[in-house]
Amino acid sequence: MTSSSLIDPVVDHLADLALWEAELAADLGVADPLSMVSPLVARLRQVPDPRRLRGLRHPLLVILVLTACATLVTGNDALTAIRQWAARTPQDVLHRLGARRNPLTGRYLVPSERTFRRVLQAVDGDALDVATCGYATDVVRGDAPAPQVAAAEDEPAEREQRRTATRAMTHPAPAGLLPAVAIDGKLLHGTRTEVGQVFLVAAVTHDRAVILGQRQVGDKRGETTVTGDLLAPLDVAGMLLTLDALHTTKKASRLITGPLNAHYMLILKGNQPLALQAAQALMSGADTEFVDNTDITGDRGHGRTERRTIRVAACDDTLFPGARQAELSESADEQEPPKKS
Repeated sequence: MTSSSLIDPVVDHLADLALWEAELAADLGVADPLSMVSPLVARLRQVPDPRRLRGLRHPLLVILVLTACATLVTGNDALTAIRQWAARTPQDVLHRLGARRNPLTGRYLVPSERTFRRVLQAVDGDALDVATCGYATDVVRGDAPAPQVAAAEDEPAEREQRRTATRAMTHPAPAGLLPAVAIDGKLLHGTRTEVGQVFLVAAVTHDRAVILGQRQVGDKRGETTVTGDLLAPLDVAGMLLTLDALHTTKKASRLITGPLNAHYMLILKGNQPLALQAAQALMSGADTEFVDNTDITGDRGHGRTERRTIRVAACDDTLFPGARQAELSESADEQEPPKKS
């Protein structure tokens, strides 16, 4: 099974499918309990079942939902822990998921640990990844409600939660800011396969680090070979995609501004010499020429003062396919004099 990246916990979508859904289904006279389900469950239904129909006892959807609950919500990532968590699932939840019912006892059954192991080893990891990342995209775009995890009143906030809350107050996001997604590749330390360590190229949201898609490659040099396959199925219309210089190619820019109907922010370096020279010529000139298109900020800390300058100029497709603005950013550090005692 291909290891999927973490997405936001999905308690209200998986652990206890909203009660109003079941009531609405009953009011409409719907016989299939899966006809009124949450967005993530609807996505998981698209994962193909690798098993033969003969002897099939437990639906694939039930296995995937219980696995998602155990791994994404409670952190149980061992098969034994997944089975133990699933065994405590309430009967009404199993009924709504469409779990197998014992005709003698009338109780809904949970798959055995052996069944979890066999199915998760055989399931198409890429298809499962597409389903979970598709749901994450729905949440980011606002097409699906963001799940909330109930926390105890005395439960301390995690470090990243404290940092997010502090940054929201000290650096509030401006109104009308587009959702942003970063495209980058990272080596998964501690992983090992027959050909070496695992290297993934992923599309990750800026604000909450949600994985919208990912592809595995052999090494750093293989990133550009899967960029198109990674971006093509993503529903990122209207979003801003940020890519480093390795991905700054005309092919990528045409894909983003064309079929994806999105925006990009690319880094120009030596791999695009003509575009780099044209951008440098566009941004050259006296400071007085860019008074209305220049912004300067400064930060102090750790015994130094950092001064950041950004200069913006309008451009068109002659600079780079789909380009509308060119930016020149500079940063300078100044050491503060030692304080007298």
